[in-house]
Amino acid sequence: MKAAVVTSFTAPLEVGERDIPEPATGEVLVRLETCGLCHTDIHAARGDWPVKPGLPFIPGHEGVGIIEKLGTGVTHRSIGERVALPWLGYACGECRYCIDGRETLCEQQHNSGYSVDGGFAEYAVASAKHVVTVPDGVTSLDAAPLTCAGVTTYKALKVAGIVPTERVAVFGIGGLGHLAVQYARLMGGSVIAVDIEQPKLELARELGADHLVNAAEVDPVATIQDLGGADVAVVLAASPRVFEQAFSSLSRGGRLICVALPKDEKMSVSIFETVLKGISIIGSIVGTRQDLAEVFALHAAGRTRIIAEGRKLDEVNEAMAEVLSGAVLARLVFEY
Repeated sequence: MKAAVVTSFTAPLEVGERDIPEPATGEVLVRLETCGLCHTDIHAARGDWPVKPGLPFIPGHEGVGIIEKLGTGVTHRSIGERVALPWLGYACGECRYCIDGRETLCEQQHNSGYSVDGGFAEYAVASAKHVVTVPDGVTSLDAAPLTCAGVTTYKALKVAGIVPTERVAVFGIGGLGHLAVQYARLMGGSVIAVDIEQPKLELARELGADHLVNAAEVDPVATIQDLGGADVAVVLAASPRVFEQAFSSLSRGGRLICVALPKDEKMSVSIFETVLKGISIIGSIVGTRQDLAEVFALHAAGRTRIIAEGRKLDEVNEAMAEVLSGAVLARLVFEY
């Protein structure tokens, strides 16, 4: 099979042939049709985060494809079933986090394209219990971004506890942000889209944003405060400075939802303002299998729209450069 492999954190990915893996007990072999390119894949390939993947490895956690082989003991999956391989590749199912519905906090979890090989390949093995069925009403091209960008922003907005008519500021309109705008609207929020690229802001307007803030041209904090302040600020841009701006844009009782994971991981916030204004700072890490099933159901019902462009796996290094340049409107998806 063809695969894109990280062999060094300082070198481009190597695209070449590897053996098709065999599913172990409890696993399935999936012939992939698509896999989205997430900024996390770039962080993984560069070893940006404190816990680094083991080399060599295959990135990718937005894989979608057809089950071709069942491992020993798999009885609840079928050959020919179309499934998604999300970031949460495996959770133990027995710890208190798994039992009470917070499986993404499981300390024994494996992550697709990070701790186990992922979807930048024509085939991948995955836990039969943790793949998620893709409904017929969702194309494989659309399902790939929904598998991470969709479920991540959907979960973030769920934990924000949005009350209809609240002002929701989305910082960073791209692969995740264009979906966050739509979910915030579905939950009844009045959406403020914040970015430094005008084409992305125009996309946000097209998708239902009520206010646009070009942070390259105006002070986003002052502009949002002039609108009354944000009740919820969701940060999807990988910059500590943006987190700080989002915090300062909040109104009293506001919630800062931290999603992006910058390489420089520290942000500075005022304890005084946090206490006196009753601010909540909430971390949100992807979503559960149930969250992803809900994301797929919403898309199948026509409630969301995916903006994505196809690429070939041979173009993986060029695609990563495109994402880093800011030129990609929303999501790139490898098609096999």
